Amino acid sequence: MNQRPFGQTGKVVSEIGFGAWAIGGSWGDVPEADAKAALHAALDSGTTFIDTADVYGDGRSERIIAAVLKERGGPRPFIATKAGRRLDPHVSEGYNSANLNAFVDRSLKNLDTDCLDLVQLHCPPTEVYYRPEVFEAMDAMVASGKIRNYGVSVEKAEEGLKAIEYPGVKSVQIIYNIFRQRPADLFMREARAREIAVIVRVPLASGLLTGKMTGNTTFATDDHRHFNRDGQAFDKGETFAGVPYDVALKAVDEIRPFVPSNVTMAQFALRWILMNQGVTTVIPGAKNPEQAKANCTASDLPPLTDAAMTALRTLYLEKIAPFVHHQW
Repeated sequence: MNQRPFGQTGKVVSEIGFGAWAIGGSWGDVPEADAKAALHAALDSGTTFIDTADVYGDGRSERIIAAVLKERGGPRPFIATKAGRRLDPHVSEGYNSANLNAFVDRSLKNLDTDCLDLVQLHCPPTEVYYRPEVFEAMDAMVASGKIRNYGVSVEKAEEGLKAIEYPGVKSVQIIYNIFRQRPADLFMREARAREIAVIVRVPLASGLLTGKMTGNTTFATDDHRHFNRDGQAFDKGETFAGVPYDVALKAVDEIRPFVPSNVTMAQFALRWILMNQGVTTVIPGAKNPEQAKANCTASDLPPLTDAAMTALRTLYLEKIAPFVHHQW
C-alpha cells in the first residue's frame, strides 16, 4: 500500500483509506460480523486511515471500529471522525463550543480513546466558515488535548477554499471522482500549496462507478440511494455524486472501453483519483472483506494512460458537468 503525507501533521497514511459510513448505516443492512470482517480485511491489506462520523448509525460505526482495534491490538491506524450533524435543527448557531465539546466527548467514548486523531466539522452550513469563533473552539480542544487535529468536510469547493484560510484547519474532505471533477480546477492546487491534507469521499459515486448498476437495480428503503436522490434527507450531491441516475448509467457505459481487462471499474475509478497528487487519501466504503481487499489493490495499479485521462475529462465536460459543475 502506497503512503502519502497527511498535510502538516507529520503523519503519513495509506492512499486508500476505509470509509466507515456503510458499516454504520444508510446503505442497507450490514450485519456487524460483516462490518468487522470488512474493516479487518482493509487493515490487513495495509490501510492505515479510517474515516467515520458520530452520526453513522448513531455511533455504531465508531463503536465497531473501536471493537475491531481492540481485537487486533498493536499500533492504531489514523482515525478521523466528524461532528455537527447531530444538531437538530442543523443550523449555524449550533456550532458552538458547548455542543462541539459534547459531540467530541461522545466520540471519545465510542472510539475508546482519550484523544481523537482528527475531528472534522461535518458539512456544516456555509455560514459556519465565516464564524471565526467556531474554529477558535476547535483550537481550544486541540490545546486541551481532546483532539490532535481538526479539519472540515465540505459540500462545495468554495467552502473548502474558505476553510483553509484558518491556520488550524489541517484537512479538507471533499467529493471528487470521475463524475465530480471541479475540485481539481482550483481547490486541489490551493490545498497542496498550503500543505492541507485532502480526503476524498464518494469516490465511486455511491456505487455507480463500480459499473454494476443498471436501470433495474433496486435499493433498500433505508439506503440513501433510495431515499435521498433529490436531497430529501441531506445534500443530494452525496448520492450518486448528484448526477441523475439515467445520465450516469449512460456515462458509465462510455467509461467501460478504457478499463483494462484485469481491473474492475471500481479499481479503475479509484486509480483515477490517485492520479491527482493533491489527494492525500481516498475513502471507499466496503460491506464485506472482498470489497475491502479489492479497493486496496487500486494502490498498486499502474498510472492511467494519457488517452484515458483525456477521454474521461472530455466525458465529464460534455455529459456530466452541466448537471454538477455549477452546484458543487
